[in-house]
Amino acid sequence: MVIIMKFDFDFYRNRRVLVTGHTGFKGSWMCKLLVGAGAKVTGYALKPPTVPELFGLTGVEESMHSVEGDVRDLQHLREVFEAAQPEIVIHMAAQPIVRESYKNPVYTYETNVMGTVNVLECIRLTDSVKSFVNVTTDKVYRNREWDWGYRENEELNGYDPYSNSKSCSELVTSSYLNSFFKEKDVAISTARAGNVIGGGDFAVDRIIPDCIRAAHEKRDIIVRNPYSTRPYEHVLEPVCVYLMLAAAQYQDRAFAGSYNVGPDDADCWTTGELVSLFCEKWNEHTGNAVSWIDQYDGGPHEANFLKLDCSKLKKTFGWRPRWNVETAMEKIVEWYACYYQGGDVAACMERQIREFCG
Repeated sequence: MVIIMKFDFDFYRNRRVLVTGHTGFKGSWMCKLLVGAGAKVTGYALKPPTVPELFGLTGVEESMHSVEGDVRDLQHLREVFEAAQPEIVIHMAAQPIVRESYKNPVYTYETNVMGTVNVLECIRLTDSVKSFVNVTTDKVYRNREWDWGYRENEELNGYDPYSNSKSCSELVTSSYLNSFFKEKDVAISTARAGNVIGGGDFAVDRIIPDCIRAAHEKRDIIVRNPYSTRPYEHVLEPVCVYLMLAAAQYQDRAFAGSYNVGPDDADCWTTGELVSLFCEKWNEHTGNAVSWIDQYDGGPHEANFLKLDCSKLKKTFGWRPRWNVETAMEKIVEWYACYYQGGDVAACMERQIREFCG
């Protein structure tokens, strides 16, 4: 087998790619990459989930076909598949916030489970599709709070509604694979990414956006649980892996499978350490001092310790993380400084993509 080590821009030229959830944080970065590579991109998603929103800042909307739609709407989704005739499908549409899943569990399950069913059903009924990647999360595993990383063969049983719904999404994908795609020329993989950080994330209840809002408003950053450990990685790390995987299995179905996508152990940081690094980089870049305070707010259960074992991805593709957390934080501060100073955010993204992929 040919080992593919990174995102191949040439492969995607003129490829028909359908991305669900394209107006979200990771989806916007993915569309920026795909449009830059010359792909024929169709996006299917709800309106951008935040104000401000990254998708409109990317400058890609005029270079792709953006469809407003809900993955729970099977009929509409089928119409979009029929019109686009995609060769590659990347499924990223989700309700992605743990805290929100406690407030709206039914919506979370409907979106994350039945949304996956609907995407897979459309793939089953669309002969043009040759490669499918379902993007899930590191939280799909039954978290035993142990010190070593979870491997792809560990038990899937997320605790909270968000994590559990993503575990279900994995099981739905496995069932469709076994029931319908064994004999069809469709390669199917799931990708379980760690905690993704990067420029352009404006979500609520995520640590970097919370840091940015506090710094911009010149107030202390509130940290709910400074001792929780997570595998932090820049958004370009998993997005490029999703596209690398989709291309690899398109060319050779032997590459299909489930893959963890996360940083090396050295970049599994506590929340407190991450926020301290943000404060350091923000102060260096802007000259404006910012600090944080530990203030638990009595919120719902979240895991304290979580790491991934990414040896399968490394062994299969010769892959290695490109940016450590310190470099990722420098790029994050650069992006938000550009945004708040009224700079050219699309050009900043393009520059960071070139630096990452070069």
